[in-house]
Amino acid sequence: MSTSFLTEKQVAISAVRRACLLTSSVFNKLVKNETLTKEDKSPVTVGDYAAQAVVNIILKRAFPDDPIVGEEDADDLKKDPALTKRVVELANEALQADLGLGEMAEWGIGPGPEKSAEELLGAIDQGNHVGGPLGRMWTLDPIDGTKGFLRGGQYAVCLALIIDGHVELGVIGCPNLPYDPSDPEGPRGCIFVAVRGQGAQQMTLSGANPAPVTIPEIAPGALNFLESVEAAHSDHSFNNRVSTSLNISRAPTRMDSQAKYCCLARGDGGVYLRMPTKAGYKEKIWDHASGNVLVEEAGGIVTDSRGLALNFGLGKTLGDNYGVIAARSDVHKKVLEAVQQARAAEEEEIAKAKA
Repeated sequence: MSTSFLTEKQVAISAVRRACLLTSSVFNKLVKNETLTKEDKSPVTVGDYAAQAVVNIILKRAFPDDPIVGEEDADDLKKDPALTKRVVELANEALQADLGLGEMAEWGIGPGPEKSAEELLGAIDQGNHVGGPLGRMWTLDPIDGTKGFLRGGQYAVCLALIIDGHVELGVIGCPNLPYDPSDPEGPRGCIFVAVRGQGAQQMTLSGANPAPVTIPEIAPGALNFLESVEAAHSDHSFNNRVSTSLNISRAPTRMDSQAKYCCLARGDGGVYLRMPTKAGYKEKIWDHASGNVLVEEAGGIVTDSRGLALNFGLGKTLGDNYGVIAARSDVHKKVLEAVQQARAAEEEEIAKAKA
């Protein structure tokens, strides 16, 4: 097997693993006054900031010249000394934990001196790269699916390496996802990893027991959709229309975050379909980069609703990509056709209503 991106893979797994353990700790100790509100009203917890600080510290130590496209900055955090103190404590706790499988102290982790508040806030702000079509860059979502995180459901820590606009490496940590889908009440927590041209893997949160994952063949009657919990995030009524067109009788599996890509990669669901509910909405690259390479390396196809590849070389968004369809190669074509037919029918209904 190719050894390209071996160091990047190990660093990314370490960063995601430590961020997962941190966010799990935050959930278990969550205090209401440790929650801020974004302009879009979605909750942002102390876990976002602490996890981004941890991941960025590790990335900058291992790859000092690589820029990072992140979701958070420290502006609001700097206005709240109590919250800053909590973030610094949590980040240092995660960074100073004993070295695990494949980890190296040179990455700024393991027992040692604490990082200062200034250093950690600076690390959060290092996720300010604007993205673009050229060069190496990382993109991070420290807690993807914040509402799922707060309700104790599915969320993910997502990290991807993009080179010249193409996702080459993706790591997704899912602290609450059952490790064995056939045993939903069994042990929880897993990390999914994919390197372009090297396949996809699932492992425990500790990095142990890596095993390949591929999207299995699913009988037409067993097909179902993976979709967002929040109706505001994905058009459920449109998905229902597509389901009817494909004669899908199984209820959709709804969960937050890129955990949906992980479930698709190992066969927990047949299709990930996400259609925007807001006119002009542009998907963020950190919401899809890791899942994109994971599904493709597991034997699937990921496109927008027009069949176009997702474009990660435009900046922080996917630009004019409209919607997301991810499925096993032989299923994707059928779903794409059904989506396009459903869109045409919707547009015809709108035109008639205006006439």
